[in-house]
Amino acid sequence: MFADRRLHWAAGAILAIATVTLLVLAIFPWGALRSTIEGRLRDRFGQATMIGSIERLDTFSFDPTIRIRNVRIPQVEWAGRGDLARVEQADVTFHALPLLIGRFRPDSIRIRGMHLALVRAADKRENWSSGKGGGSGGSGARLTGLTVEDSTISYRDAKADRSFTAALSADTSRGLRLSGTGIVRGSPVKIAFTGTAIEGLGNRPWPFTAKIDGPALGMEARGTMDAPLDTHGMTLDLTARASDLKMLDGVIEAGLFGTQPVRLKAHVRRESPDWIITGLSGTIGGSDLTGRLDVKKRDGRTNLAGDVAFGTLNFDDLSTNSGLAKGRALERAIGPRLIPATRINIGKIDRTDGTITVSAKRIVDSSGPSTLTSLAGKVTMDRQLLLFSPLRIGLREGAITGSIRVDQRGGRPEPLVTIDLALRNSNVAAIAGNISAVEGRVDGRARLTGTGDTIREAVGRSSGKIGLFARDGSLPVKIAAMIGFDAGRALTADERKRAALRCMAIGLDVRNGVGRADPLLIDTSESQSRGEGTVSFPSEALAIRLTGAPKRDTVLRLPGSVSVTGSIRAPEIVVPREVKSAGNILKAIGRAISGKHEPVAGDANCAALSARVLGR
Repeated sequence: MFADRRLHWAAGAILAIATVTLLVLAIFPWGALRSTIEGRLRDRFGQATMIGSIERLDTFSFDPTIRIRNVRIPQVEWAGRGDLARVEQADVTFHALPLLIGRFRPDSIRIRGMHLALVRAADKRENWSSGKGGGSGGSGARLTGLTVEDSTISYRDAKADRSFTAALSADTSRGLRLSGTGIVRGSPVKIAFTGTAIEGLGNRPWPFTAKIDGPALGMEARGTMDAPLDTHGMTLDLTARASDLKMLDGVIEAGLFGTQPVRLKAHVRRESPDWIITGLSGTIGGSDLTGRLDVKKRDGRTNLAGDVAFGTLNFDDLSTNSGLAKGRALERAIGPRLIPATRINIGKIDRTDGTITVSAKRIVDSSGPSTLTSLAGKVTMDRQLLLFSPLRIGLREGAITGSIRVDQRGGRPEPLVTIDLALRNSNVAAIAGNISAVEGRVDGRARLTGTGDTIREAVGRSSGKIGLFARDGSLPVKIAAMIGFDAGRALTADERKRAALRCMAIGLDVRNGVGRADPLLIDTSESQSRGEGTVSFPSEALAIRLTGAPKRDTVLRLPGSVSVTGSIRAPEIVVPREVKSAGNILKAIGRAISGKHEPVAGDANCAALSARVLGR
């Protein structure tokens, strides 16, 4: 009996406390919290915040309405002068009960005279963010009413090189409106955002339209948010045009680069903190593409997963006009180069990981027929370790396969690049179409490791092996005789007659960018030529000395050697003066008359040479 009485007393006490708590909450004078709110805002923004007054407009309600006047939050010192925020008056209706568990849930807001000056610095500091994870964007508020009068927003972003100033309004008849002007990467734009009135909408999807329009950039997004002003969940269709991808990157901040003009469209789903992009299609210059991309943000890192497929790809479309002009000027200054100067420094990509497959059904070249025909590969990034593997580049005949590894972990100023590529089942014409007189199947292998900001720089500092092997081909008898220093047959051979190319082997032992020829041999049915010397990178300079011998006795055989200089793409054959001198020719004629013949060459072991230069 006594225990029951104590239980009743306890239950009654709890009920009484709860009742008193609710009554206090229903009649609480919220203006008394002005100093507390000012302190919270000071902690949030790091600046002394001033609130003129807070008063309660009703007397008894669990959904009270308060009026806040003359709010001022000074600008942080690094963001410049003036105020971060000023609000003349704000009437806020909110749910009081969630405050018991530490949650503030506004129901409706009416604002007059709000002026925001938002700033992001080049080092990514945001004046509206505390730096403790509160500046990630989005809104989970589920408002049932919003009115905004006589308000503006200004925004300056040194990191993305963009800014705008816009007027903001909202009411029950026209909905939410934001319009103004701005600059993105030096180009003027107009911006506009419209959303339907949220009154009576509840938690139903909220339609909106956002536009950016300027001579160098245009974007339009039409879609719905899962609830009014809830950017954590939204679905939209996006169209965009820009002078290049870098201009577009001034809005989306994905680390894009300069290209030819761009037109893109996509379907986008936002499920905070992730983005799901499907139905991506469009053009970059004359190259057309389709694809998809999932963007997931976890623990301060961004993970990408998707694929991009080009129907037609012109690599020139992936450069700006100024970039192409610089490339042409450099080629005029230093001559044509085989190794591309593609930039591969990924030092600034420090918080992005993921895997993207890339393909191109057809590759074209602005200057004429392309040696490359197709592309397929997978790009994987894991904490500044970038891997292109597997990689397949189609040629007019055959393909290049293998991998490229770019390692910039550990704060390296320049990446360590590892190249492991194999050329299979190609031919001379597919690689160097201008040498149509020579035919033969070609295989190759390159295994190099070096450091550099570009592929050309990395190869220029690399060590490793390069091998090229041609076989089962043919060439004009005249050329075969010349490489065997057989002047007699070179002068008398039928222009239409061909000799067999048994094999050609070139092996380069590369140390610190200098490749020493070991071996260098050309073996034909008529002659054999051997060489020694170097190929230096990144200049691709040749310093080769060739000697040769015919495979049978000849009427007129010249002694000596020839030199190959110039570069890989523009070789020059230099015949020493003593080789082509009248005296040397007379000596050769004298030997022929006297019957004194130099030793002839035998057949090379082509199988052994192939294994040696290709590493099989």
